[in-house]
Amino acid sequence: MLKRLWALVMVLAMAGCATPRPILYPNAHFNAVGSAAADRDIASCMELATSAGADAAGSGAGQAAARTAGGAAVGAATGAVGGAVVGSAGAGSAVGAASGATAGLLHWLFSKPHRRPAFENFVNRCLQERGYEPVGWN
Repeated sequence: MLKRLWALVMVLAMAGCATPRPILYPNAHFNAVGSAAADRDIASCMELATSAGADAAGSGAGQAAARTAGGAAVGAATGAVGGAVVGSAGAGSAVGAASGATAGLLHWLFSKPHRRPAFENFVNRCLQERGYEPVGWN
């Protein structure tokens, strides 16, 4: 049972790491070139944005560390209070820190990635110059 749960968590984590991409309006240019060419142009514009210095989502490792540390701090504090009520502040703090760190890490894993406006604007402009009409990101 634990192996199945772990496999489900890993599948969901990989799905949560999918890179957001622009959605294109099916205008005359899009219809003329087709979706395969549009996908190649999107990838090309995203690479250009990255090479120009626009960061797609910031430091993923940094965000994960910050969420995990923040969760551990909150968990340790609340665990210590709960433990003090029942007579074991140290054990409560340890359990709270572990629980909080896990919660912070899982929240980061499953939360929607935050895009940087410069990256999104760069890609949108690149696509517009190629004849596409970006209408949003998904």
